Amino acid sequence: MKEIEGVKISENASLKNLNTYKLESIAAYLIRVETLEGLKNILRYLKEQGIKYFILGAGSNIIIDEYFDGAVIKLDGLKEIKIKDNEIICQAGAMMGSLACASMDHNLTGLEWAINIPGTVGGSIVGNAGAYNKEIFDSLVEIKVLDENFEIKKIKKEEIKHSYRHTDLKGKPWIIIEATFIAEKGNKEKSMELVRDRQERRNASQPLDMPSAGSVFRNPLNDHAGRLIEAAGLKGKSIGGAMVSKKHANFIVNTGNATSNDIKNLIELVHTQVKEKFNVDLVLEQEIIDWK
Repeated sequence: MKEIEGVKISENASLKNLNTYKLESIAAYLIRVETLEGLKNILRYLKEQGIKYFILGAGSNIIIDEYFDGAVIKLDGLKEIKIKDNEIICQAGAMMGSLACASMDHNLTGLEWAINIPGTVGGSIVGNAGAYNKEIFDSLVEIKVLDENFEIKKIKKEEIKHSYRHTDLKGKPWIIIEATFIAEKGNKEKSMELVRDRQERRNASQPLDMPSAGSVFRNPLNDHAGRLIEAAGLKGKSIGGAMVSKKHANFIVNTGNATSNDIKNLIELVHTQVKEKFNVDLVLEQEIIDWK
């Protein structure tokens, strides 16, 4: 692949440290974007060459296969966050934790829930990330995307169909490059108290010492997926290097050498057994990326 200004290109690159399950995976090309112009130019080149591509955020909430014969694109250089009054303009490659911290530093409230979301702003918008009964669309005003013709267009929140952990952006040939949020005036110390309290609860209840991708299944109405999985006797159940966490049953962890098939097979086992024992059809919250 030829050199293009504004991007860094690696061939046959490992993605192990670019997904939170720490799955071994190789991409024919790994492209780290440094500038918006670089993104436009590399996309044009990939289109001309007929090379397929996948935009990878922080690699959280996904299960990736072992080899991708295309280009994985990371928006590493697009991380700028600007704040004026209660308006926040944030580039898509910024981490959600950085967005939350920046807002609190400016005595703004409403984004504290995002402090521990291990995803980028762009990826979190596409998947409508949320926590503690909040979601990113609560504060979102509009986004800027690079469309299929490499033109920048603005899209208002109201134009995006969204529901729990889903948006219709997943089916669009667009790449989010920037988002605008409105937050409320708050107090940094009160925000930090809230963050500390939630962090303590998270540390106590989640297996943060092992690679995972967060909650595996959505909570059914008036119930918890973790309770059902534990009641089915599946805590600690393993397939290969994948294990249902002994600390929180709605987490699958990589014990050291899990493959994507290990994780997918364990997900299928849990889904089947919960369905058989409780007649509850658990809905997968994580996304399986098959590189097609």
